[in-house]
Amino acid sequence: MPKRVSTARGREFGACVRAAIAAAGLTSRAAAEILNWDEAKVSDVVNGKGGVSEVEVALLLGVCRVRATEVARLLKLYGGMDVRGWWQQHGTCTPILPRTVVEHLKLAETLTVWHTHAVPLFLQTADYMLEVLIASSTSPADELQERIEAQLAMQGLLRRDVRCTIYVHELALRLPIGSDEVQAEQLLHLMFMANRPNMAIRIVPAARGAHAGMAGPFTRLSFAKYEPMVWVETENSSLFFERADAINGYEKVIGSLDAGALDEIESKALVFQQYDTLRAARG
Repeated sequence: MPKRVSTARGREFGACVRAAIAAAGLTSRAAAEILNWDEAKVSDVVNGKGGVSEVEVALLLGVCRVRATEVARLLKLYGGMDVRGWWQQHGTCTPILPRTVVEHLKLAETLTVWHTHAVPLFLQTADYMLEVLIASSTSPADELQERIEAQLAMQGLLRRDVRCTIYVHELALRLPIGSDEVQAEQLLHLMFMANRPNMAIRIVPAARGAHAGMAGPFTRLSFAKYEPMVWVETENSSLFFERADAINGYEKVIGSLDAGALDEIESKALVFQQYDTLRAARG
């Protein structure tokens, strides 16, 4: 079955409108009756199919008593629903809970993750996260605990049926982030996660030298009903790639990482070896 034509903006718009209707204690049918619409018209709105004017969208959001700032944000999304690709500029730093990422993690069927030098977010322990956030020059000190809780919540969105392939560079196993205890706990966590049936952790050996993933970290998400998307997070912005040519480029990178990475058994052995080395050094 061909994938539905959809965009990240459209999916986020629909999810937020559905949430607004539910928060108002309404059903789609009840909202339609208040507005004197056919229920199918509300369905088209929440499914990102368009077919209504921005004024009508505003009326629906008004019925749901959505705040003015959120109305303005959703109307902006509605006006750009057909645009593929999305560069979100966040200002000083990324939001505590990136809404677009969260909405798409809920829908993901597979996740392919790569990081150039650190353990990727979805495999980090809370203590490792804290050290990474402290090292960042843009993370406000009074937000650290809230950001950790938000990132752990994002990890929790990965259901057991989401197939995850996570590529980790060997240097990430050795990079001293936090105390020896923090590093040891992180390595143990990697070994634990590697035993999950839906999780494949593949280590890219340092001995491979130059490799296709050197341009930077990324996360590829695929969906049952929609075309895949690639998320790239920078210090103060998020990029969502949706065009076929961009996705194909990242898939070539993934293919190269797959060819150069250790298999799952070899990767587990290398993680254990690093843990054993760290434990021996601690005495």
